[in-house]
Amino acid sequence: METRDHTIAAPLAPNEPAPLASQPGPIHPGSGRRIDWRRIFAPLAALGAILAKAAGSLKAILLLLPKLKLLTTAGTMLVSIGAYSLIWGWRFAAGFVLLILVHEMGHVIQLRREGVKASAPMFIPFLGAVIGARSFGGNALAEARVGLAGPVLGSLGAAALVPIAIASDSDMFRALAFTGFFLNLFNLLPVVPLDGGRAMAALSPWMWILGFAALAAVTVLFPNPIMLLILLLGGLETWRRWQTRKSPEGQAYYRVAPHARILVAAVYLGLIGLLAFGMSATHLPRTFGDV
Repeated sequence: METRDHTIAAPLAPNEPAPLASQPGPIHPGSGRRIDWRRIFAPLAALGAILAKAAGSLKAILLLLPKLKLLTTAGTMLVSIGAYSLIWGWRFAAGFVLLILVHEMGHVIQLRREGVKASAPMFIPFLGAVIGARSFGGNALAEARVGLAGPVLGSLGAAALVPIAIASDSDMFRALAFTGFFLNLFNLLPVVPLDGGRAMAALSPWMWILGFAALAAVTVLFPNPIMLLILLLGGLETWRRWQTRKSPEGQAYYRVAPHARILVAAVYLGLIGLLAFGMSATHLPRTFGDV
């Protein structure tokens, strides 16, 4: 009697050979066995559907990535927090990076107010952060506003930590506030590429020389590779600007109305005074240890 694949054969007697129909072997036409193509192609069709869905999702991600500039900011922030954590611990490192973010967002906001497209900040461990922009607004006064916007917002961010430090009696928040005041004050040194040098674009080019001398003095007192790099960049930029200050383009760029010069000077000097006071008020008499 012929048996098919879907039937259950009766148990074989001892030493009885198995029927030939049950032996594995090639399938020949006319053998009575049919190929179930659905079983073969159903898994392939399912796999194709999965791949098509994955390809669609990948395409959507690739189209969306250029718009997710925040991911670049967040990713480099995490890298910087990890780097600074090796020195100060993760809590202080996180607060420090957030203070830098607030400072840099001041530049971004003002650049966009000046009609200049600016990227979100990208953080570089131990060097701060950078912003991509094609210009600083087209003239010295706009550059001064962009330069001062960072320390203004950064100082407000550091000042916001003072009541938290007082309410919680936390040395960590006092140290963060002090650090924020110091960073913004340092950035007001009147030499490019620091923010104070941007402000000096609307005042007097002679201040760049004084600022560069002050930066050189700070580098001698506190020698480290970062200060040397800032000094080198500052020297090159100061020399370039000094050389071009009397060209027709330079004279047009640095032409600023007297009342605007007075306003920039007032903001600049006022910031220096307030930041110095903030540092004095948040200075810890003992060494701030591991946070």
